[in-house]
This record gives sequence, structure tokens and C-alpha cells, in this order.
Amino acid sequence: MRGLTVGRSPGDARRSTQAASTAVAVFVALGLSLSGCGAGGTGARDEGPAHADAVAGAASSSPEASPSKVPDRVDAVRLVKADPKVSAEVKRELKPCVADEYPVDVSYGELTGGSGSAEDVVVNVLTCGDAVGVGSYVYREEDGAYQNVFRAEEPPVYAEIDRGDLVVTKQVYEKGDPVSSPSGENVITYRWASGRFTEEFRTHNDYSNAAGSVPTPAPEPDS
Repeated sequence: MRGLTVGRSPGDARRSTQAASTAVAVFVALGLSLSGCGAGGTGARDEGPAHADAVAGAASSSPEASPSKVPDRVDAVRLVKADPKVSAEVKRELKPCVADEYPVDVSYGELTGGSGSAEDVVVNVLTCGDAVGVGSYVYREEDGAYQNVFRAEEPPVYAEIDRGDLVVTKQVYEKGDPVSSPSGENVITYRWASGRFTEEFRTHNDYSNAAGSVPTPAPEPDS
């Protein structure tokens, strides 16, 4: 376990405990009893005050302190390039920007409620220059392999996981809009049902063209 070292004897811990307040003594007693079961009575960590060690020992023994699950990493670039559902245009865009760094964003999470232990994978393919999303995909683990269960290839597009739902943002450009300043966006929420993603609802946001177009003057100095 991280942070467990051997140093201060149980007698030292008892002497420092006697100098603490009644409330702190309760926590120390709890921490020492818990750590003694798993560490042969050697006490808590040797750094920091005794009451802090006791609190840390009590927290580490709690069932709620178990480490979070680390998702199995996938080679997103290889996954997209080998996917027959991905368009040839997107595959042409998927090339290194610098050295072997590819313009892909990858997210892991529960979207489809698969029976396997692997989480679903969301992959966004971007352009190198402006980081514009040219393709968004969801891969679901089935029979030991990842299958494409969602794709959106109308740029600019970007997909995210939001509390078990798939949220896809598509920026809207009016004539004359630069790439950096779209006129608005459509935000579409999808939910997995009956073996596929179905649209739940969508919202549209218009961006203001006035904000940021005129520089803010510097404040005048006090007289």
C-alpha cells in the first residue's frame, strides 16, 4: 500500500495519543485497532501527527475507498483505420500532426450496457490545423472485438459521454463565418435502446457576434 512505512513504535503512538483531545483519542483508537488487524500491530504511518495517521488508517479500511476501475486502453487510430464504416475521407484526414501524434480524442464509459467487462469507446477524429471534428464514432465490445455502433461524419462534429448518454455537438456556420467563429451549434442527445442509439432530444444555441468583436478599453488611471 502506498504511504505505509515502518518507524515509530506502538509505544510512541500511545504517548502521542495521550496528549491529544478526547475526540482525537477516539479516532486514534479506531485507526490503531483497524490497522493492527492487517499489519501485525505495527501502527499507522510514521509521518505526520498521530491523529492524522489514525484518520488515514480508518479511511483506508473503509469499503468505499477501493480504487476506481481503469479502462482497457485501445489503439483508436488502428481501430478507425480498420473500420469499414469509416469513410475514406476521414481516414485520409487521420494522419500524424507531429511525429507520431494523431489528432484523436478518446473517451471511455458505459453507454450501451454491454455484458462484457470492457467499457464503450468514443473516438473523435480532428483536423491538425484547426482541431475541427471530422468524425465521431462509438465502439462497443462484442465477442472480444469492438464493433462500430454509431458514427457521425458531418463536420464540425464532436461526441461526448454525459451521465450514460451520448451527446453530439454539431457547430453551425452561416455564410462568411470563419472556422474559429461558428454562428451556433446543435446539441443532440442519444440514448441506447433496443440495440441502437436513438435521439432523445436536441437543443440549438446561437452565438453572439457582438461579444469580443470590439476590444475593451483599458481603465483610466486614478487622478
